[in-house]
Amino acid sequence: MTNFHIESFDDLFSAILKLKSVQDCRNFFEDVCTIKELEDISQRLEVAKQLIDGKNYQSISKETGASTATISRVNKCLNYGSGGYKLVLKDGE
Repeated sequence: MTNFHIESFDDLFSAILKLKSVQDCRNFFEDVCTIKELEDISQRLEVAKQLIDGKNYQSISKETGASTATISRVNKCLNYGSGGYKLVLKDGE
């Protein structure tokens, strides 16, 4: 990955940190993402919630419409990733 990409990622993440409300987030993400991209991200977050709750792939696929490949990818991130899903899905903090 080039320094340009790393710097532009950091610019994006810094921009996200400026958002103060759900409405701010909605406005920003509706401008920068397609509806399909937002649906995909939302679906992955729901898949992560259900995996953390111990649900199996078949029930998650049925409830969310996610493919088993998507569920497997999210599960891999939960087990071996950077901890991002768990960070945003922590209860009570």
